[in-house]
Amino acid sequence: MMHWLTDPFTLAFMQKALIASLIVGVVCAVLGCYVVLRSMAFLGDALAHAILPGVAVAFLIGANLLAGALVAGLIVAVGISYVSRAGTVREDTAIGIFFAGALALGVVLISTMGTYAVDLTHILFGNVLGVAVADLWISGGLGAAILVAVLVLYRELLIVSFDPILGRTLGLRTQALRTGLFLMLAGTIVVSLKTVGVALVAAMLVTPPAAAYLVTKRLPAMMGVSVLVGVVSAIGGLYASYYLNVAASGAMVLVATAIFVLLFLFAPGRGVLWRVMVR
Repeated sequence: MMHWLTDPFTLAFMQKALIASLIVGVVCAVLGCYVVLRSMAFLGDALAHAILPGVAVAFLIGANLLAGALVAGLIVAVGISYVSRAGTVREDTAIGIFFAGALALGVVLISTMGTYAVDLTHILFGNVLGVAVADLWISGGLGAAILVAVLVLYRELLIVSFDPILGRTLGLRTQALRTGLFLMLAGTIVVSLKTVGVALVAAMLVTPPAAAYLVTKRLPAMMGVSVLVGVVSAIGGLYASYYLNVAASGAMVLVATAIFVLLFLFAPGRGVLWRVMVR
């Protein structure tokens, strides 16, 4: 049994994959709690796809793909916040416009290459087993910065997430906090690119926090349970990838989804079957 558990991580590339997966599991789980509480799942998915132009430009000029994705994500996040703040366009409409426009620009840029390069395919679907040391440093540094920002702004983000009117009454800069949350979300997506790719990053942002929401009533506890689900999903996905020869990113999301389904059915007090059995 011990050999079964330890054998995968005797390989150097699996060790790097484990570090990258844990970073994604923790950062996505923490920030994802705000995504779930503020009903921002569509924004997360839109930002994930909107970074494609930055990736394409970085590939064309030979720059780091994660750096290009970060620049594009920050631009789109600020653009959505500014346009929706003006009041003439609803936030969901602004998200749809920037999402479609940035995605179209990315497709046009990629089409100039004459082929869909392997590196860009990995950005779309993730390639955690091919993560480089440089990518780990970028993801680790960016992830640490996001977690520190969440810790520093915890009280303010808590207030504006549950009661924006109270936040304005207390003199909080709610629009600045909203923009900051958008920027942290863009950074979290960049952290997750090489691990789960843009196609699945929204699942890692939403599923662990949604599972945690079913068994907790306070935000700190929700974050803790969400991190636990994210970490278990990341490690479980790597084991599935190693022993079943399947895509690691998809396996991680499936593990998280399975945990959510179990809690949806059997969570004490909120589970569907739990309430049936109590009655």
